Amino acid sequence: MSTFAEDMSRGLSAPQKHTSSKYFYDDRGSQLFQAIMEMPEYYLPNCEFEILQEQSPDIVAALDFTEHFNIVELGAGDGLKTYHLLRYLVNAGFDFTYLPVDISSEAMKQLQAKLQRELPDLKIEALVGDYFQILGERLGVESSPNLLLFLGSNIGNYHPAEARDLLQRFHRAIRPGDKLLLGVDLQKNPNIIRRAYNDAAGITRSFNLNLLERMNRELGANFVVEQFDFYCSYNPQNGEVRSYLVSLCAQQVQLGPTGPRIAFGEHELIATELSRKYTYAELEQLAGDCGFRVASHFRDRRGYFTDSLWVRG
Repeated sequence: MSTFAEDMSRGLSAPQKHTSSKYFYDDRGSQLFQAIMEMPEYYLPNCEFEILQEQSPDIVAALDFTEHFNIVELGAGDGLKTYHLLRYLVNAGFDFTYLPVDISSEAMKQLQAKLQRELPDLKIEALVGDYFQILGERLGVESSPNLLLFLGSNIGNYHPAEARDLLQRFHRAIRPGDKLLLGVDLQKNPNIIRRAYNDAAGITRSFNLNLLERMNRELGANFVVEQFDFYCSYNPQNGEVRSYLVSLCAQQVQLGPTGPRIAFGEHELIATELSRKYTYAELEQLAGDCGFRVASHFRDRRGYFTDSLWVRG
């Protein structure tokens, strides 16, 4: 049984049915997510794009690295936002090496080819695999200071205890004086957040329902997708956006020829994603709990988003 099948079987058999958001991103899901990022309501990528495009000189000045350093980007993907930071560094003559990390070998191959074509003077070493294995192997023998990049508000997809655990693991992987640039979506007018995660065009709904279609395609499951709907809520008191699929009737679904048979009650929920929004006070507390101090917040013009620079103590 594949890891995908095992995780779906375990999550959908739990008392509170749930799935992991990492399984959204098959080919169709990735296409839908691209469409989400282009929606005017979905402000997040434009905010971070603006920060890195306009404030790279300030971010680099705050690093205060005076010798060769590494930029290690975790979950680099297509590297679109980071390009502006890299271009500034190359054009300004800084001595650094860019180490993008991702689980997709194809994504890293394409990113390396693109950057070598567009920034021929960039020193790049694309790495494929698990974050922490690579950090241990690569940085364990490295004497240069490091800047970790964890962008895109990915930290918001972790429950609070999981976020602390992840950041503490980052802390253990680097040395005192190393830095972390953390992309964080901030709490704001609840209506702005609600529209971003429940768009009028229904693209986010299709993105969530595609997970059922993926199980049909890859696992041989027999979900009748029309018998499910999408629901999203935002709680401005704790900053949590929670997304769900809703069973519209009592039904049973077979997760493939050898998979379990899953019973759904009418109106039963499948939790699909958490996206947490932070306050500055929460970020200060989180940094301190994980052995960092906040050096600076680099905000977009509207104050919706921050790339928060932390120093490892």
